[in-house]
Amino acid sequence: MSKIVFVEDDPEVGSLIAAWLGKHDIDVIIENRGDLAEATIAREQPDLVLLDIMLPGKDGMTLCRDLRPQWHGPIVLLTSLDSDMNHILALEMGANDYILKTTPPPVLLARLRLHLRQHQSPPSEPATTTLRPHKALQFGTLCIDPLNRQVTLGRTQVSLSTADFDLLWELATHAGLIMDRDALLKNLRGVSYDGLDRSVDVAISRLRKKLNDSATEPYRIKTVRNKGYLFAPHAWDDA
Repeated sequence: MSKIVFVEDDPEVGSLIAAWLGKHDIDVIIENRGDLAEATIAREQPDLVLLDIMLPGKDGMTLCRDLRPQWHGPIVLLTSLDSDMNHILALEMGANDYILKTTPPPVLLARLRLHLRQHQSPPSEPATTTLRPHKALQFGTLCIDPLNRQVTLGRTQVSLSTADFDLLWELATHAGLIMDRDALLKNLRGVSYDGLDRSVDVAISRLRKKLNDSATEPYRIKTVRNKGYLFAPHAWDDA
């Protein structure tokens, strides 16, 4: 059974979601204050942290930002705030996903299970590692090490969030091929592109900045108009 810490100050919302997830083998520990959440997470050591944004003591965005350097499991924002800016900010703060409270329970369950699988799969699949490329990828001065989840460009180590590393790995393992938003979202988050979700675009922009790509005329992670993104394998000869 998986364990989630759900930081939610509305008792009715907390109990309803806890009851639903509990029926599907997910144990939910509810913490109703943001300023007490870090201690609860440290004590419970959950498989995933689920955060509301509007919380007493410390808001969910700040909590996500403070948690990320010290806790490497999935962090998901569950909120009633349907705002592109909040969605973007949550991803910038290190969240793995941003889900609205109006999302149907089965879809919420599916997305949480996806993050739980992605987080738990590396230690539980030693027998199938030959099915996935686990050797470091080298493109000129760029090295992507999936085992240690480290990226170096020239002599500089590039600091990436879990979500950003996963996106870079997905692009790099399909180097020279166009990856559309739908494929990227399905492979990384298990959801289809709805025509409005800009999280991939935001993450691509963030990757370009960290990998010294051009913001105005990107040549390392290229935009292919009306099609998607292409990781250029021969564009990394100089750092």
